[in-house]
Amino acid sequence: MTTVSEKPATSVRIYRLGMSLGIFLAISFALCVALGVLVPGAHMYESWLPLLPGVTWISLPSFLLGLVETFAYGWYIALVFVPVYNFFTGRA
Repeated sequence: MTTVSEKPATSVRIYRLGMSLGIFLAISFALCVALGVLVPGAHMYESWLPLLPGVTWISLPSFLLGLVETFAYGWYIALVFVPVYNFFTGRA
């Protein structure tokens, strides 16, 4: 019987995850706005409005604020997740 050796867990870097999540969420927001503009009946923006203070439908300043806030949410997730993940992988 062959056993598969488990790879040692590696630590996650805050910068890499923060940038990845921030850009992912900003792109997702921009795609939802684009869908809302192209298909007015889709109402995709309604799911974002409660999560993004100050964002309304739709103006350039509001869109830019939405991009900044979604990017910041990505960084918030990374700043909370990475230390917790690294703590538990270090204890394994």
